[in-house]
Amino acid sequence: MGQLNIDDKAPAFQLPASNGEELTLADFKDKKNLVLYFYPKDDTPGCTVEACGFRDWIKDFEKQEAVVLGVSPDSVTSHQKFSKKFQLPFLLLSDERKKTCADYGVLVEKNMYGKKYQGVGRTTFLINKQGRIAKIFERVTPQGHHAQILIALKELKSKP
Repeated sequence: MGQLNIDDKAPAFQLPASNGEELTLADFKDKKNLVLYFYPKDDTPGCTVEACGFRDWIKDFEKQEAVVLGVSPDSVTSHQKFSKKFQLPFLLLSDERKKTCADYGVLVEKNMYGKKYQGVGRTTFLINKQGRIAKIFERVTPQGHHAQILIALKELKSKP
């Protein structure tokens, strides 16, 4: 899939969640705005800062009629450990085949110790209740990212 843009229909997904259930994009249509954030790896410094930011402000997300979902290529078991360790009050989705990551265009070339590989670029999509992309945050800085999303949600809520 090519680059996604504002007002595009969000790509459908069906992924196993940290609670053992399968979740789909359709589960949220006409009900909630969706904060779908992609991150590289459970229990790493940046990913932990980002997840804990969402955790600490979850009530504010709920007030904005939004559901937060994290997506990474880690296994459901890894997600469960990460969620438990940091008491995350939202679900993490496992995309071990990286299909959803590819559909959302978040796979990027990374370089570690001279070895190149395809990894997840930290990206967040704000998807409205109609299943359309309302905002895209690329190359996210984990610290304070939750605040950027809350501002965007308030703007979205104020639109007719």
